[in-house]
Amino acid sequence: MRQWVEKARQGDAEAFAQLMAHCRGMAYAVSYDMLKDVHLAEDAVQEAFLEAFLNLHRLSEPAAFPGWFRTIVVRQCQRTLRRKRHTLLPLDEALQDLQNEPGAADILERKEAEQVLQSSVAALSDKLRVPVQLFYFYGYSLQEISGYLGTPVQTLKKRLHDARQKLKGTLPVADLASVFNHLYEGGRKMLHIVNGDVVGNMLKHGIVQGDVLVWREIYSSGPIFADLSGPRERAERARVLEATLGIPAGEYMTGCEEQEQKLREYAQYDEVVLWFEHDLFDQSMLAYLLHWFKGQKPGRTKLSLLCIGEFPGVERFHGLGQLTPAQLGTLSGTWRSIGRQEIGLGSELWQAYASPDPTRMADLLDQKNAELAASGLPFAYDAFRTHLMRLPSVQNGLGIVEQTTLEAVASGAHTPLELFQQVTDALHVLGMGDVEYWKVLRALTAGEHPLLYIEGAEGYTDFRQIPEFLNRRVTVTELGQQILEGAADRVLVQGIDEWYGGLHMQGHEVPWRWDTEAGQLVRQRINTQ
Repeated sequence: MRQWVEKARQGDAEAFAQLMAHCRGMAYAVSYDMLKDVHLAEDAVQEAFLEAFLNLHRLSEPAAFPGWFRTIVVRQCQRTLRRKRHTLLPLDEALQDLQNEPGAADILERKEAEQVLQSSVAALSDKLRVPVQLFYFYGYSLQEISGYLGTPVQTLKKRLHDARQKLKGTLPVADLASVFNHLYEGGRKMLHIVNGDVVGNMLKHGIVQGDVLVWREIYSSGPIFADLSGPRERAERARVLEATLGIPAGEYMTGCEEQEQKLREYAQYDEVVLWFEHDLFDQSMLAYLLHWFKGQKPGRTKLSLLCIGEFPGVERFHGLGQLTPAQLGTLSGTWRSIGRQEIGLGSELWQAYASPDPTRMADLLDQKNAELAASGLPFAYDAFRTHLMRLPSVQNGLGIVEQTTLEAVASGAHTPLELFQQVTDALHVLGMGDVEYWKVLRALTAGEHPLLYIEGAEGYTDFRQIPEFLNRRVTVTELGQQILEGAADRVLVQGIDEWYGGLHMQGHEVPWRWDTEAGQLVRQRINTQ
């Protein structure tokens, strides 16, 4: 934590994001304990994080961050209590609709048991209640709780012991520890595989129990092979990702080995739950994992899937990382079991995606559209069809991302930040992150024939080195305008060197294009003279 604080004080936004993810559970436990309202508690935590970010430079000792931040949380809750004029919907009522959904009966009994336990814990005194919530519900260590509350570890141990003794008197059970284990692990040893650290950290802090594996990959970029575990294939992928996205090759290789080692241990779990979203970023990851599981012997391990493309109250749903801990909690236990059908379809999707022949994917989507829609993979069709639309178009050589970018600039988006927001909103089905999008933007501004011009970016090959890059002015060049109007062809003028799954296209002529008007893949004849 100290390292995150030090980096955040130097302006490292990613370090501050990691700090927030780590402390969110603690902050939420304290704020909810004071406000007794899930929505107000979430708002208080968000405002506390903003206040901490703005005042981080005033913190003289990074090691003091936990106690300092807790003071900010408490102060923010006190402000909220002073201005609170109405009561919002309690969490239990918010979960009522979920309980009435088909299939929710299986988790209703567990929810009722949780409510009994939560009510018993809520009746404890302040000094006993918060340590119990942080230790049992959110999974923090005694050392972390000590730093956050400013209470010695030995004192915390005594308070947890006293709390257990009091709870034994109110709950009709012999072993309190087993109650926590059963309710918050479901009595099963589980492995949850998710796509991002933000979601992974929230799941670890009380939403689910068991192990959480954050799968760190960007299969929507770089070379894809049916078998990515081969040394040559992995080395080639590492080389390209380092050159195009700036991911250090050694770090990438080590990360792959570590997460795949964890995946190979799946047989020790009763259930593996895959948490994924609707976009290409996630669907390609899901296809890879299903293809991997197709080659295994599942034995007694059950495979389950939670895959969503929207969430009530979230107008523009980009992913699970948008949700609050309470919102994520409503999804716990709603996953569905998957079997041979989904595993087989996922494997077919991966092999088609990894093929250098894009007609394999186009044909598969046409043939299996209805089957995909009826299975646990209803988002695969749109995600992988949009993947094909990334190929250069017949009309002007622009893929859908480049086309949308030029149109956004022409319509008034004048900075990289505005472009990123507008393009990723318009193409949310791709699930592009900033690293992926800057690669696209860099290609449009590079070389002797740029399509876009970014003020003050001349001579830079790495956008991260440009001061105030996000707010630089972006304009369309004369060539860019011609291509946007269909009077010139981007590939013929600029050339291309890009991977689309397993398809690598290079040079000023390409074998495949996407016909935007006809909505289909087109084979191009290449002049070999």
